[in-house]
Amino acid sequence: MALRMLILSAMLAAPAGAEGFRSFDGHGGPVMGVAVSPDGTRALTASFDYSVGLWEIGRDTPPRWLEGHAAAVNALAFLGTDRAVSAGDDFDILIWDLASARVLHRLGGHKGKVMTARPSPDGSMIASASWDGTVRLWDAETGTSLAVLGDHDGPVNDVAWAAGGAQIYSAGYDGKIVLWDVKHRTAVRRIVRHGFGINVLALDEGAGWLAFGTVDGGTVVVAPDTGAVLADLTAGRRPILALARSPDGSRLAIGDGEGYIMVVDTADWSVAHDFRAAVNGPIWALAFAGDGAGILAGGIDDRAFLWPLDTDDDPAPMAQTRRGFHTAPGEVSNGERQFLRKCSVCHTLAPDGGRRAGPSLHGLFGRRAGTYPGYSYSAALADSSIVWSDATIDKLFEIGPDHVTPGSKMPMQKITAPEDRADLIAFLKRETAPD
Repeated sequence: MALRMLILSAMLAAPAGAEGFRSFDGHGGPVMGVAVSPDGTRALTASFDYSVGLWEIGRDTPPRWLEGHAAAVNALAFLGTDRAVSAGDDFDILIWDLASARVLHRLGGHKGKVMTARPSPDGSMIASASWDGTVRLWDAETGTSLAVLGDHDGPVNDVAWAAGGAQIYSAGYDGKIVLWDVKHRTAVRRIVRHGFGINVLALDEGAGWLAFGTVDGGTVVVAPDTGAVLADLTAGRRPILALARSPDGSRLAIGDGEGYIMVVDTADWSVAHDFRAAVNGPIWALAFAGDGAGILAGGIDDRAFLWPLDTDDDPAPMAQTRRGFHTAPGEVSNGERQFLRKCSVCHTLAPDGGRRAGPSLHGLFGRRAGTYPGYSYSAALADSSIVWSDATIDKLFEIGPDHVTPGSKMPMQKITAPEDRADLIAFLKRETAPD
């Protein structure tokens, strides 16, 4: 119970720099990916707000922001000590110089969102998995495309390097895990054929196990060469969204769509910890810190959290964090509820737009699209002639941004009921009006 209270308190409202755990504050959207540097001193966070944050784990200092993606960032990894790689919904993979926060290479070629980008053991290559149904190999130094691997029937979600970089495992929504020969760019064999989609992989070749997490909530450990089941860690929570192996291989962490994190001892596959870390949303990303005694997590909150696993400390419970879109009918007006559900993750109403995926809506009515100061618009909106009004906002949500602002960053969504659109417009007109 002490551990559970520690985790819950830290995940919901931990102050940065608190003894034994900390939060990483500054993102303007949910944290989709996390990574810890090989020496354990720094962390990377990827967010729905299109940004990557670079943090000093042991110091309560502002992060360095890496800005270059044009959509949500899903995954990232360190490339040695001075570079990093990130992947996003913009179909791109970026290689970064961490000292200057500069994009060294933009790897284009995927035709769907990129879910992961993992460096090879020697750091010479990057393998990416995309919803376009392919795995791509890249030269990590130059960003040159080396190969396209395609044996999946649908989106590919994750990859894991094997045999020192000579092989790769890939997993996708078709429920298959495929083993690839990197040199010959060929599929060797299918290791697993599961009845539901596979989201994530974790591999320990030395210990002889490969773990995978599935859409239907399964977490299964198999032999990497044959696919024979070694352990079934399924806890009935769906979907499994994150797996992380500790640096020494002694622990496997599992994160799911219901906000639970389970930590398993890999020696006998016994459960060491099982707790609900996020009350109102999923755990999207996990990474062990340092020697494996701490774990970094990202989820529905705008912050990532790092805390020790083995402690008896029990700080006082703190208030739960609940996203606006969780607000139930009756708690707020219908117009505000539509805003919270459809707009609040990307936009604020205040003059300061913060670090969000979209611009502030302050002073929205009568403003030409693509003109809010300080926001980096897509060409589709920057060159638009649309002026936001009752009529144009109603049309935006009636037929969708893909028709009203084609080519923009705005996600596809509609509000089908005319009365809901009218209530949203009335709320926005009142709340975005300049003082």
